[in-house]
Amino acid sequence: MFFGSVPALVTPFAAGRVDLALFRDFVEWQIAEGSDAVVPCGTTGESATLSTDEHRALVTAAVEVVAGRVPVLAGCGSNDTAHAIALTRSAMEAGADAALHVPPYYNRPNQDGIFAHLAAVAEVGLPIVLYNVPARTVTDIAVETMARLARLPNVIGVKDATGNLARVSAQRAACGEGFVQLSGNDDMALGFNAMGGVGCVSVTANVAPRLCAEFQRAMREGRWDDALALQDRLYPLHAALFTDASPGPAKYALNRVRPDFPADLRAPMTAPSAVSRRAVDAALDHAGLV
Repeated sequence: MFFGSVPALVTPFAAGRVDLALFRDFVEWQIAEGSDAVVPCGTTGESATLSTDEHRALVTAAVEVVAGRVPVLAGCGSNDTAHAIALTRSAMEAGADAALHVPPYYNRPNQDGIFAHLAAVAEVGLPIVLYNVPARTVTDIAVETMARLARLPNVIGVKDATGNLARVSAQRAACGEGFVQLSGNDDMALGFNAMGGVGCVSVTANVAPRLCAEFQRAMREGRWDDALALQDRLYPLHAALFTDASPGPAKYALNRVRPDFPADLRAPMTAPSAVSRRAVDAALDHAGLV
């Protein structure tokens, strides 16, 4: 169901409110530029500050705009199992194709607790893509736990943001070749796919959707020299978008590429530093995007 370039969509705000009209336009642009799926309400979409009503409205808007042309992977993670189930049910009712789930953050359950939480959301009936991002959750879905989850009928894959490329091979052996592995790190996507991954849930694709789609397509077609050339072109941007707290640099970069898209963030996020903005400016120039 999921492969290639999968942008983790930023959420546009106007005067503190979600701008659904602009979001719809943004989703349409992503499809026109070649994105293979979309992720509303992920970390890059500032999901931590979205209300339940905003979450449902954004997922619904994404589903309506894509109209079946690409899959919608709705961010539904929570450290409260009951809330995670409610978000998943809401996404399923809205027509999302799958839900993206982190292990519980802050309360940090052990591996049995992580399994129980993710198994509970899988029981809702919507396909589940795990999201392993220890830098944010301070927990790790162990390979053995992932293997247990992969045996559940609705757990179909993982967005791996561990930064450990060896996990691709370990998870491939533990979960099977049919278990979908998507990189959660743009800068590692080339190596990730070479080891058995099939795509990337991407921050950079917000800003450079066509280049990211071409990069993923080159790997699918075995054109590794072309993929390497695109990696070299995009790498400074991958790095620059994390020179300050995400998604601040990504929204700044997108505003440079699309001035109609505001760089507004919700508290506690603040605008990226001058150093970060200079890095983004240089990276956009290097990629030929400005």
